Amino acid sequence: MTPFRKMQGLGNDFAVFDARSAPVLLTPELTRRLADRHFGIGCDTVVLVLPGSAQSDAALRFFNADGGEVSACGNATRCVARLLMDERGLARVRLESKGGSLQCSDAGNGLVTVDMGNPRLEWNEVPLSEAKDTLQFQFAVEGRTLSASAVSMGNPHCVLFVGDADKAPVAQIGPLIETHPLFPEGVNVEFAQILDKERIRMRVWERGVGITLACGTGAAATAVAAIRKGLTSRKLELILDGGSLALEWREEDGHVLMTGPGVTCFKGDVDLKSL
Repeated sequence: MTPFRKMQGLGNDFAVFDARSAPVLLTPELTRRLADRHFGIGCDTVVLVLPGSAQSDAALRFFNADGGEVSACGNATRCVARLLMDERGLARVRLESKGGSLQCSDAGNGLVTVDMGNPRLEWNEVPLSEAKDTLQFQFAVEGRTLSASAVSMGNPHCVLFVGDADKAPVAQIGPLIETHPLFPEGVNVEFAQILDKERIRMRVWERGVGITLACGTGAAATAVAAIRKGLTSRKLELILDGGSLALEWREEDGHVLMTGPGVTCFKGDVDLKSL
């Protein structure tokens, strides 16, 4: 049996496996079975915690429910940071991922702040398949012309500003944008409604998962897009289906700070060979 921990950040949920002392071998098919909500553990993303380097406390790998590996996951990073800080009695930890090295710190009351570094704003950094102004560009989806912004926060995001996020056709348009040829690596899709200068209501279609209750990198990307367009202040609240995140795009160094919860739901053991 292999131990795991079920964790969640605003309802974005994870099966977390500690592979620091013993390897946990995942295949795309095994990941899909683990993520299955009827026949497996059930989660949006499977997370591996690996030994860190001289510069980090641990390394992370993220596998979405479709079995594909992604470079970054803000909510999962917060969850693992909370786990390691509690485990070691630390106020801060540094975590490595394919999306970069992230400094995480205890923000009090069970909250964690993650310094997500600088957003990537060039079209080839997102990436897009052709040169476009990532602040605002247009593309066609099934005969409909959409206007969007693009940001990478270690993974690609397409942000659409809408009049009413709760009525946005997330399930209908999200998968079409995710697989659009403009986004060669696929893309996460955010539907964002500006409530005022300090608040955004956001819903998300997550690449390789579908609709999720929250997306940390998506919230960061949406904040960056809104600030670039002059729609909000640099400190704001992102209201997602699963709750709220505090975001700040710091002017002095261009880093994006995200603050929110990371919660352990339960611990368990799973027979990986039986799935």
